[in-house]
Amino acid sequence: MTTTTMTGFRTHRMFSWNQVIRRIGEWQRLSRSRQELQGLSDATLRDIGITRCDAHREMSKPFWMA
Repeated sequence: MTTTTMTGFRTHRMFSWNQVIRRIGEWQRLSRSRQELQGLSDATLRDIGITRCDAHREMSKPFWMA
């Protein structure tokens, strides 16, 4: 019974680390996307349907905020 409990604990613990790793990857992607917005021209921003003001608002968000 102790072995089952420990195995379950280890599985749960690993699952938590996987979530942390995925979250960090998500934050990195958000950060990169926001940095890329900064380099886009007004014409390109119009093509994707956002204004320069929208882009600045998005760029000013912290990396963890979706």
